[in-house]
Amino acid sequence: MIRGLGVDIIEIARIRELAETQGPRFLERVFTAEEIAYCNGKPHRYQHFAARFAAKEAVSKALASGWAGEFRWKDVQVTNDPSGRPGVTLHGPLREQLGRGIILLSLSHSDTNVVAVALIEDRET
Repeated sequence: MIRGLGVDIIEIARIRELAETQGPRFLERVFTAEEIAYCNGKPHRYQHFAARFAAKEAVSKALASGWAGEFRWKDVQVTNDPSGRPGVTLHGPLREQLGRGIILLSLSHSDTNVVAVALIEDRET
């Protein structure tokens, strides 16, 4: 059964500007160390940072947690399997909120924008 759906779109230039003006402070507030290392290892790193930012927003919307309460950026970690397929690992209170559910994530981009869709599905008991 589908429990939640979230979508977000963001301009890559917005993330680039935040990263360049606020430097490591912005990156370390929003992204895990693993996410930072992954993105910095890519030729178009801001595209990857933007994808992770949009994914975190989409997951927040799918969980219906909003920005009030216990949502923390780093509690949503975007991962990739060996084939490059994106996934999500939740930490802290968000992990408990997910319960037995799973999150499916899809990311796409153009030269200027990134879109993320997160779908939460409850597992059969």
